[in-house]
Amino acid sequence: MIKNIKKAILVVSFGTSYHDTRKVTIDAIEQEITTAYPNYKIYRAWTSGMILQKLKKRDNIHYDTVKEAMVRMKNEGITDVIVQPTHVINGIENELMIQDALFYSSSFSTIRFGNPLLTTTEDNDIVIEAIHQEFSFLSPDEALVLMGHGTTHYSNAIYAALDYTFKDKGYQNIFIGTVEAYPTIDSVLSMVKQYAPKRVHLAPFMIVSGDHATNDMAGDDIDSWKTQFLSAGYDVQCHLKGLGEYQEIRDLFLKHISDVITSIDDTTTV
Repeated sequence: MIKNIKKAILVVSFGTSYHDTRKVTIDAIEQEITTAYPNYKIYRAWTSGMILQKLKKRDNIHYDTVKEAMVRMKNEGITDVIVQPTHVINGIENELMIQDALFYSSSFSTIRFGNPLLTTTEDNDIVIEAIHQEFSFLSPDEALVLMGHGTTHYSNAIYAALDYTFKDKGYQNIFIGTVEAYPTIDSVLSMVKQYAPKRVHLAPFMIVSGDHATNDMAGDDIDSWKTQFLSAGYDVQCHLKGLGEYQEIRDLFLKHISDVITSIDDTTTV
């Protein structure tokens, strides 16, 4: 560790109460950022108050909120901050993250923000190809259904747009739904029925394979996606691998940080 580092990268995640999946997703992303940027001090913040409270109560583990991390960095002499979210979309969590970070703008020389996972058309294409490669074993009589989180924010439209783009690229047997918004499980069931596969593969379209993937997707309750597809007559196989486990996804977050640093360099050389 280089002494007297004044620059920091704050990695902001929604969080998870599942330690095993945290290690192979959030921890892995942060470790690769640490390795790639040795001249920056790396900090962590999580945005889910529910998860933070659960970890404190269950495991006596504390992770900073964005505001707590900003105060910590200020107190440790950081002057320039890059805030890099591991959020999938630029939704409510990301907007609150920006708001919370900028509350401390007077405490730092600069605060800059990296993009969430899906921000540009190029981002979308990279993620689509990563998914396609991961499930390249699919035969024409099999379908892949991805479970996204979903949000009331207008950015939720990206899920339907991605579903369309999969089809436009020739991946007719890949579908995306959400737990909490549109496309709903009913919408996806209807579309899968039209494709008429023999087997359905379910996988999370979330950074971590946590509670939603374990219970809402792969659980045995009557409302789980697995149960609903089984009830519809399909052979079902669940894959509990979060997006954060994909090397291509971790590389994309690194690229988003690189884009911020490049923009800083361009500004200083003008």
